[in-house]
Amino acid sequence: MKKLFNDKNKSGLTRDLIEALFPMFEEASAGAIAVDREGCITWINHSYGRLLGLTDLEGALGKPVRQVIPQSRMPEVVSSGKPLLLDIMEHDQQQLVVTRVPFFDEDGSVQGAVAFVLYDDLQPLTPLVSKYRRLHQDLAAARKALAKKVRGTRYSLGDFVGASPAALEVKRRARLAAGREMPVLLLGETGTGKEVLAQAIHTVSARADKPFVGVNVAAIPDNLLEAEFFGVAPGAYTGADRRNRDGKFQLANGGTLFLDEVGDMPLPLQAKLLRALQEGEVEPLGSNKVDQVDVRVIAATSRNLEAMIEDGSFRSDLYYRLNVLEIPIPPLRERLADLGVLCEAILGDICESLGMQVEITDAGVAALGSYDWPGNIRELRNVLERALTMSEEGGLLDADAVFKVLPKGRRRTASSLTPQPIRPLARTLADAEAQAIEEALVASRGNRTRAAKLLGISRSVLYEKLAKMS
Repeated sequence: MKKLFNDKNKSGLTRDLIEALFPMFEEASAGAIAVDREGCITWINHSYGRLLGLTDLEGALGKPVRQVIPQSRMPEVVSSGKPLLLDIMEHDQQQLVVTRVPFFDEDGSVQGAVAFVLYDDLQPLTPLVSKYRRLHQDLAAARKALAKKVRGTRYSLGDFVGASPAALEVKRRARLAAGREMPVLLLGETGTGKEVLAQAIHTVSARADKPFVGVNVAAIPDNLLEAEFFGVAPGAYTGADRRNRDGKFQLANGGTLFLDEVGDMPLPLQAKLLRALQEGEVEPLGSNKVDQVDVRVIAATSRNLEAMIEDGSFRSDLYYRLNVLEIPIPPLRERLADLGVLCEAILGDICESLGMQVEITDAGVAALGSYDWPGNIRELRNVLERALTMSEEGGLLDADAVFKVLPKGRRRTASSLTPQPIRPLARTLADAEAQAIEEALVASRGNRTRAAKLLGISRSVLYEKLAKMS
């Protein structure tokens, strides 16, 4: 206890409460451990040491907890300041039920965290775990059934996969768009994920519990577009339904209307769309009645609207109405660094639908990087599905499996890339380290403690590196 709560870690009532409950928890648990605000081990009891196979408990003190327990989520608890109760952690083929609790100082700052292993054998909990899984499956089935009945979204920002600077900038703008009631224009080639992003913006916006209605302008004949957008009054034309039929604006009332391939909209309809957006009202075809609508519009196109304005095929006033916040989505060939995580996400989705396990090797990902991807992420999914079908290795996709199905045209070659001068490895590593530190400081808004956590190093190491850079 002395090593867990020393003079530096005074935590008022929180400390008193933990000290009062600690002996009871330790006695009832199969192991206990504590870390400081840096995520380094400050205390570990003998029972936990035996579970982990540690012979030198003193040697573990001061080490980052993940060096000793790779699957530990203690740094997450310290970072968020929130407890993780009854979590299942795997360690060396063991499944441990662990409770983790942060503790604070008098100012409310996190000083560290304690964890207790409540069960080191899940066998007695098998009935409870089975019941939980059944309930979870029932909930997932109910959500799918509900999604079919109610107009909604399937995607969130997490479904726009990527960690490259280009992908992160897209997500930053999407979060900005979600927090503001303004029209958004998504620009990008076909297959880059424009509809995924549109649904993600709606999902985290204030309209998330209202309808999301998408319409692909390019897929609807010109003579039907007006009825599709604004609805049809009974008997509006020969063969028309005798009942009133709502258009996309009425269906999306209160929510979001997604106009995909808006650049394919004919000029006459562009004028009517502009009026509907400006006035917030639509007039169904064949009706003298005006319906008030409240929709947030997200438009998308793979065409160059500015060039279309120049040649007169797109109205400039509609363009300025739609393009309040512009989000360019880069093609896949400009963010090849995301290929690995994209493959992981796509293969995970395929595996879930097929009930199998599939992995792609680093060589397989490198093979994918040799292609130019004119069809972007949609084409990547198609290639992975075909590679999986043709693969003789079962659940493993290597470079050979990829090259068998990769289109032979538009391959990227070393000669087609701009040659870069070779620099000493030490200089390259130093520059990369400096850039990473700079990005961490920007992300943490200058908070060096947070920057060190983002980099996975201690504050003292960060200060040393900053001193060398100055």
